[in-house]
Amino acid sequence: MAEAVPTAGEVHVALAEVADPAGAIHLQRFFKTGPGEYGAGDVFLGVRVPVMRSIAKRFAALPLDQIDALLDSAVHEDRFAALIILNARFAKATKPRTLDIDAQAAMVELYLAAVRRGRVNNWDLVDVSAENIIGPWLLDRPRDLVFELAQADSLWERRVALLTTLAFIKAGDASTTFELGERLLADRRDLIQKALGWMLREAGKRVDEQLLTGFLDKHAADMGRTALSYATERLDPALRQHYRQL
Repeated sequence: MAEAVPTAGEVHVALAEVADPAGAIHLQRFFKTGPGEYGAGDVFLGVRVPVMRSIAKRFAALPLDQIDALLDSAVHEDRFAALIILNARFAKATKPRTLDIDAQAAMVELYLAAVRRGRVNNWDLVDVSAENIIGPWLLDRPRDLVFELAQADSLWERRVALLTTLAFIKAGDASTTFELGERLLADRRDLIQKALGWMLREAGKRVDEQLLTGFLDKHAADMGRTALSYATERLDPALRQHYRQL
């Protein structure tokens, strides 16, 4: 007898079974879900990340159309679990023994569609997925998509662009990070400032600190305070103070 195919509804039920109403209230505050805030209106069950990862692992065989349905859920944890499942599916499709370029392409298309219709819509959702899906896909391909995302008005598309470059940085290439940095200097939104500073710091840490200081020599005076603070965290204290005084 064939094994039953899991559904988005079953994932939601599994998450709802471990819901914590008190935790949900805390998470709604933490992820800024109040009127006018960046996560306005988002709904939380109160499920912690390790528990979501454990549940996602149980539903590793969730079909792509059901992952897409889960991404359209009003519940934050449903969308997070969907992305964890998608990450694992994409990683499997990139391994030499299970390499499947067509499957990768389908997952990238699904992910980008979800991003553009506003379903990857908080910093944790972006940060858990962009590096693991778009990053590996573009590692050895033209990176026009990154700059296209960075040109969007959407806070989340821009953050996806920045976080995608973490995969490049880990592979030893910080060029796209610095080019994006120049294009996004004027964006003073807090979650872009933090992401930009974080990626610049990682570029200096993992690739070449001189590349970072070269960027800062040119642009520190034009950077937002938050981005500059994050970018200079690992520098020598005197050098860090020099850039921050600019």
